[in-house]
Amino acid sequence: MAPSEDKEAPMLPWDRFSNWVHAICVVTFDLELGQAMELIYPGHRELSETERMNICYLSFPDSNSGLMGNVQFHFRIRQSAASQTPCSDITKTVLEEYNENCPTALQTDDGYLYGFVYFRQVKDKTLRRGYFQKSVVLLTKLPLIAFFNQVLDLIAPEYFDTGEASLEAACHHLDQWPLPSAGSTLNLPLLGTVLQIRIPCRLDKPGASSLPQSPTHTNPSPAPFIIPSVHETEAFRVLAPVLPHLNLLWELVLTTEPLVVMAPTPTTAADMVQTLVSLIAPLKFCADYRPFFTIHDSEFKEYTTRTAAPPAVILGVTNPFFAKTLQHWPHIIRIAESGGSPSSQKHKLKKASGMKSVEQKPGVYTKYKSHLQPDKGLVKRLLKGVQTGRPVEVQSALLRRYLLELTQSFMIPLERYVASLMPLQKNISPYKSTPTLRPFNPAEFLATIESSGPQLTSGVKGDWEGLYRRFFRCINFSAWYNARYQEVSNKLNALHLQALSDADLNGWVSNHGEVEVVDLVLRLRSKLATAPELHVPQPTIDKLSLQLNSVLTTLPDDLRLVLQAS
Repeated sequence: MAPSEDKEAPMLPWDRFSNWVHAICVVTFDLELGQAMELIYPGHRELSETERMNICYLSFPDSNSGLMGNVQFHFRIRQSAASQTPCSDITKTVLEEYNENCPTALQTDDGYLYGFVYFRQVKDKTLRRGYFQKSVVLLTKLPLIAFFNQVLDLIAPEYFDTGEASLEAACHHLDQWPLPSAGSTLNLPLLGTVLQIRIPCRLDKPGASSLPQSPTHTNPSPAPFIIPSVHETEAFRVLAPVLPHLNLLWELVLTTEPLVVMAPTPTTAADMVQTLVSLIAPLKFCADYRPFFTIHDSEFKEYTTRTAAPPAVILGVTNPFFAKTLQHWPHIIRIAESGGSPSSQKHKLKKASGMKSVEQKPGVYTKYKSHLQPDKGLVKRLLKGVQTGRPVEVQSALLRRYLLELTQSFMIPLERYVASLMPLQKNISPYKSTPTLRPFNPAEFLATIESSGPQLTSGVKGDWEGLYRRFFRCINFSAWYNARYQEVSNKLNALHLQALSDADLNGWVSNHGEVEVVDLVLRLRSKLATAPELHVPQPTIDKLSLQLNSVLTTLPDDLRLVLQAS
């Protein structure tokens, strides 16, 4: 179901803009102040002091690499309560419907913003510092990584070439865009280019292509620039340095283990973190993650303290200082300057006890003992692809297909077990309260593993039961189970409502007292109030309304009038 605009609530200036983008900022380097926010669009957009500080520091590389030219990367920050207030009720409704229709992994995160950075550093002898340093930053609630990188790749160069007027023009174009509707092909004009995208829909088959399909009746001019995937990174290119450890990293992400990526550039760090959280798709990674994190971040002390165990978070860092500050973390990925390849022997698996050398030597450092055996066959297939010149896009597709099947093999037994906890439809009585799901029993579930576990659908061998036990203790499991519980509860409520609409309520009323009938009236009203949220068909709602009115007529006039007035 695509979001629809409310005719009684006309779109206001910046409403359409706010459906896609929270704000666009320009951050410059001031000799006296350091990084400073030069301007923000729209001008009325509120940012807290903490948000401004975090955005300013995250908008510039935090390393000694001396990056010159143009650099693109992204970050993710906590959003203050004040700036979480949407521009209008329309924007709030649009994002709610977007979350309802897109896959869970692409839903917005309450309390978080994504920042997309286009940083330019070039020599300029006319400036006291000798360098021109400035960033254009796009802030949004939508985790459409590939799409917004492309949007910024159009906006930022134009701003650097022609100045502030181009930002105003870009914002005006954004304010004309249609709603971010999942499952539809969207043509989005921006500064002389038409971007064509398709946001995946919850009904899509997992792993299916999200390539836009141009409608036959529209011929946009100029020809659109097609973005094949709005959210995916180039998985093979990013994971190449750590490919032999893919199953280990999948386990670490699945169980939300604390993990830090130490990389030479913010682009490498951000790409690796974003790719890591996508390893378990279509399951949503529900712990915190920061594609780029600096020593100036407001959560720096929270994440680097040694007085408590490291939090469940994945950090991407570039400052060498972190090699010492985070050497107590249980899992560290150190990426070499050159990145590496699947055949590289530099990125070896090392025990976390050898952290003293982590600053210099690339590799995967961990205290974790894998439950599953590595799949050497996958690495061989991908290496053969490199030797035969197989396109990177195909290599990435093979890699994501493998990860999808691994995650599905792990989750399907859980899905099947939760389905078994649901009461039978024939046991749903209109005259009793709505039935509920039986409690999740880990021991009962684990007893089913031998006969219907992941080993039957996956070629990966290992201690699947031990991995489930660890998974049950992390937020990825609790978030998944809570979502499933809510879905099943909604379905049971909808089935109960259907049973009520089909029941002979007048016959039931004739055999019960006035108090019980009043209770039935109140329950029917409550059911009707929640029916739209449960997506109950309108004919069923209408039928239940008639049932309610019919039951009301059986009551004494004075009592009926009181109930109708209340």
